[in-house]
Amino acid sequence: MHIRRSAYRSIAVALLGSLLWLAHPARGAAPRGVTDDSGREIRVPEAPLRIVSLAPGATEMLFAAGAGGQVIATVEYSDEPAAARRVPRIGDVAAVDMERLVALRPDVVVLWAAGGNPAQREKILSLHIPIYEQQVMRLADIPPAVRRLGALAGTAAVADRAAQQLQARLAALTATYGAPTGRRPSVLLQVWNRPIYTVGGRHLMSDALQLCGTRNVFADLPEAGPVVDTEAVIARDPDIIVAAAPAGEGAAWVADWKRLKSLAAVRNGRVVDFEDQALSRLGPSVIDATEALCRTLARVSHGNY
Repeated sequence: MHIRRSAYRSIAVALLGSLLWLAHPARGAAPRGVTDDSGREIRVPEAPLRIVSLAPGATEMLFAAGAGGQVIATVEYSDEPAAARRVPRIGDVAAVDMERLVALRPDVVVLWAAGGNPAQREKILSLHIPIYEQQVMRLADIPPAVRRLGALAGTAAVADRAAQQLQARLAALTATYGAPTGRRPSVLLQVWNRPIYTVGGRHLMSDALQLCGTRNVFADLPEAGPVVDTEAVIARDPDIIVAAAPAGEGAAWVADWKRLKSLAAVRNGRVVDFEDQALSRLGPSVIDATEALCRTLARVSHGNY
């Protein structure tokens, strides 16, 4: 019987994982229980830990919690804060090099609960490597999530200070932008152009719109990143269109919308580009991006609603 090379590779990874895990120096220590953002309890050794982060937002959150020095590997686009750029990469959010991950002998893998590669997640679990699910659905979820990572990494004091600062910033933004008088303007937040992708009401960026004193015109959609067509946008006729485009592409997205003169946002000159990609990062820098978005929306709306 012939066994495919991929099968040999899987067997080798599993064997290597078992051998390295048995040889792990922390196995003799009594494990402790910590709770992740999904409410699951996992068992990990005493800190400091060997942490692998499989999401850019999770990497940024770990650094905010004071655990950056414990992150031994991460994935592409983990570039916030600047110190995270020096952490070795072992793949991206879609796929990681399992042999490298196993060879690193992590105490815990931190990943984004709603994303990533399900097959690789199952493979990590099969190797008995604890998985910590990091997830924030609302901006207000960020400070407690930072505190939980501090409990994971044994950096509670640093994490608590960071969480307090983040809470104060959110409170200030809410006071400045979140309680407008009169009707909240409706906003289409476009995150891709062909096809048109926006965000549903359960996405963190929809919460950012709410904090900025506006409302997501597609907030009723349950999908995190739904596809909508031009006819649906025309039917809902948003007051403002924000083209949240990659760097250098915003002007072209805006130009596409300006051809549709039937839209109120076009007639009133309220189509604007916004190229700060931190808005989709799902880490603390999303608060910086939200503040910039609030300023943009306030400038575009001119307080006429």
